[in-house]
Amino acid sequence: MNDRLEFLREKTYRLTTSPGVYLMKNKAGTIIYVGKAKNLKNRVTSYFRENPDHTPKVAKMVENVYDYDFIVTDTEYEALVLECSLIKQHSPKYNILLKDDKGYHYIRISDGEYPKITAEMSKKGTGTFLGPFISSFTVKQAVNEANRVFMLPTCTRKFPQDLGRGRPCLNYHIKQCMGVCRGKLSSEEYREIVEQAIGYIRSGSAESIERMTAQMNEAAEELNFERAATLRDRIRAIERAADTQKIIDADLKSVDVVAAAESSRNCCVSVLMYRDGRLFDKASFLLGESKTAESLLSDFIVQYYRNKDDIPREILIEEDIPDREVIEQLLRERAGRAVTLLSPKRGSNVKLTMLAKSNASDFLSIKIGRTGHEIAALEELAKLLDLSSPPKYIESYDISNLASSSMVAGMVVFENGRPLKSAYKKFSIKTVAVQNDYASMREVLERRFRHYLDNSDEDEGFSRLPDLILLDGGKGQVNAVVPVLREMGIDVPVFGMVKDNKHRTRAIATGGREIAVSSNKAAFALLTRIQDEVHRFSVTYQRTLHKKNSFGMELTRVRGIGEKKAQKIITQFKTRDALLAASPDEIAAAAGVKPETARELYEIIHSALSPNMTE
Repeated sequence: MNDRLEFLREKTYRLTTSPGVYLMKNKAGTIIYVGKAKNLKNRVTSYFRENPDHTPKVAKMVENVYDYDFIVTDTEYEALVLECSLIKQHSPKYNILLKDDKGYHYIRISDGEYPKITAEMSKKGTGTFLGPFISSFTVKQAVNEANRVFMLPTCTRKFPQDLGRGRPCLNYHIKQCMGVCRGKLSSEEYREIVEQAIGYIRSGSAESIERMTAQMNEAAEELNFERAATLRDRIRAIERAADTQKIIDADLKSVDVVAAAESSRNCCVSVLMYRDGRLFDKASFLLGESKTAESLLSDFIVQYYRNKDDIPREILIEEDIPDREVIEQLLRERAGRAVTLLSPKRGSNVKLTMLAKSNASDFLSIKIGRTGHEIAALEELAKLLDLSSPPKYIESYDISNLASSSMVAGMVVFENGRPLKSAYKKFSIKTVAVQNDYASMREVLERRFRHYLDNSDEDEGFSRLPDLILLDGGKGQVNAVVPVLREMGIDVPVFGMVKDNKHRTRAIATGGREIAVSSNKAAFALLTRIQDEVHRFSVTYQRTLHKKNSFGMELTRVRGIGEKKAQKIITQFKTRDALLAASPDEIAAAAGVKPETARELYEIIHSALSPNMTE
């Protein structure tokens, strides 16, 4: 708790509503956060209000704020430019720091009469280096592709020393190498081919094909048909390679694709860089926790492109951002030409943003030990239910009964897309005498959150407030429960899970409608898994309780044994095997009965539980 909050609130009360930049400072006067605002008063007030809904990272920053300064600007755009400058100058602790935790990678063209093209992890040694590139994958891919298309040697032989020594290797015979080792290609001819390969790496397939087509036509006009045929074969090889590298869209010229993936207390942003119709490079950044997807993308784009020389003409983003026009203006000034931010809703560009999101999910999954599919499912679920962020902690409830007997409920918990079995809970219905699923669900939810509000239970399953509540049932269940939770002051989203005829979740129910769930989405698989698990858990408990009750009724057939003594015997021995192993004397001691009564109990126990008496 920050003991300076009253001072900060009082100061903020008199703050201007103009655009500007605010600088949060700690007790030592060090700037720990820089932010921009269209309305300074509204934005700064949000940090210091009572009962804030901050992420842990923002809450930690607010705890350390001793004072703040502000700078008023004329426009939101000026505030954005100033924010960038101040972040670069002060490197505040709580602003986004773009770290991809990977080194840079290079493409090396060695020196000498017969240079080779290789992928390198550092800029060491002689030769010419292309880069740096962030992704080792794209560097290796580009080098392998150039060597394959232009049939360059990748063996360990050194030229010209090894010219004419030994027979050509397998690569020559399968037409993946031109066979320099045979000594029939001059250094000048070889270097020309290498220059073509370098041009292909630098400019992509489109310019290479155009340039080589002109050279092929010129060779044909000069009746140099052998050279023309060689160039034709290289053009075809480039076209085949380009078809595999374009991946989705043949019209990609200068495009970056930016998407984010979130998990508990972590998020990742991936950038796919397309140049001249193919994937040129990619980068992923682990950023810690985020406020919202929109603010995350805004902050990332501003800082990522702040010092980049190669700003593309188009940047595709998965979601539209509120300050898009202002950021476009900033990028245009940096690039010296038009730059457009687009959030596609359909077509091939949507597939590109999904691909970038998949890269972000996979990168994040490696860091936090979760699969990309689990991360994607939670994000899809958040969008489906219009939640502000992915639900990291989900509770699900189901009622199970046999007519009006053995009425129970099960509570299961999924954390980050996986079952958290240590937090599962069982409820035996106490206040509902006859079968009534709505009343039973109301009782269970009230009892569960009474534990939470009393703060008297440190049990993992009760001490935490969930991000989402899912009920096994339709809108009737939701309408029965929501008023109870609101009366208790519990503000958690509540939805019902509606099954199809194959017992899979076909829709999500709100208080007044149903939201269809597409069967090809990751969210569908997660919801079905949650619904299957809560149903299994509650039914298993109901059957166990019913068996105990039925067995207890069997014991009450013995004279002098009532429900309490029957339950005492069951509780004492707990398992079927323990009951069968108990002697009459042990039964007599446990139930506090005479030896003859214990003998009758012994016979009923073995009659009811003995393996050869049951199916």
